[in-house]
Amino acid sequence: MAESMEDYKEELEASFREIKEGDIISGVVLGVTEEEVTLDLKYYTQGVIKVEDLSNDPNFQVMEEVHPGDVIKGTVVSLDDGQGNIKLSKKEANDVLAWEKLNTYLEEKTELSVKIAGIVPSGVVAYVEGIRGFIPASQLDLSYVEATEEWLGRQVQARVITVEESRKKLVLSAKVILKEKQQEEYERRIRAMVPGTVLEGTVESLMPYGAFVDLGDGISGLVHISQISHKRIGKPSEVLSVGQKVKVKILNTNDNKVSLSMKALEEEMVDVDRTEEVEEYISNESASTSLANLLAGIKLQ
Repeated sequence: MAESMEDYKEELEASFREIKEGDIISGVVLGVTEEEVTLDLKYYTQGVIKVEDLSNDPNFQVMEEVHPGDVIKGTVVSLDDGQGNIKLSKKEANDVLAWEKLNTYLEEKTELSVKIAGIVPSGVVAYVEGIRGFIPASQLDLSYVEATEEWLGRQVQARVITVEESRKKLVLSAKVILKEKQQEEYERRIRAMVPGTVLEGTVESLMPYGAFVDLGDGISGLVHISQISHKRIGKPSEVLSVGQKVKVKILNTNDNKVSLSMKALEEEMVDVDRTEEVEEYISNESASTSLANLLAGIKLQ
């Protein structure tokens, strides 16, 4: 097939474009060494980024984190690095582009995988898009982390919670993700609970309106004061005490809240007793009737 000018349209347009110092341009990684990264800029010459111009992260490992085929954006530092290549800086481009990306992460609540790169007072440091981020000790786990040094080098899932470009302030949180997962697991356990099931639990607190019962596995349910007993009571403490073991019946799990009843079990016990009484009565009646029938059939001489 004969080649036409259309086949070279992209290359021709690229050859005529003008690149100036300060421009932010993209390039595809052609090669990676310990000293520099070479880029295809779709231009008459290649681009080069020195390792020291790639990231602000002191633990950045170029051979592990940059690969041929990756697309990198950099700021044009010089049109000639002395060897005919265009010298670029990803760090400088980051000062413009990274903050835009961080704002997007904030708005979209993106879950990021970050590596703890340093320990500072009251927290740790992790880099996102080459920008130094702070994770407070209170946001590293579900509870406050005292021994932050034990987290150095760990990979954690975190979310951007504060972005202030003017102050170069980036704050991350792993806790928000952990809390969401904890809530999802809690709701899954609630959904698995079947109304009508009888469970044993421990009274964990008493309120004027009822008693909260610990059912285990991180789940508590409320026995409303009207569901505690058939007897009329003024407050739950009249019949219950904290730490007491009780049997309860699940009424419902609406809105992820577990409603329980002790009174329902009392009613079931009453029904059982009544059934036994009826069965005993029927049994006795049957026996006497049989005996009467037997006597009726006997003719006295």
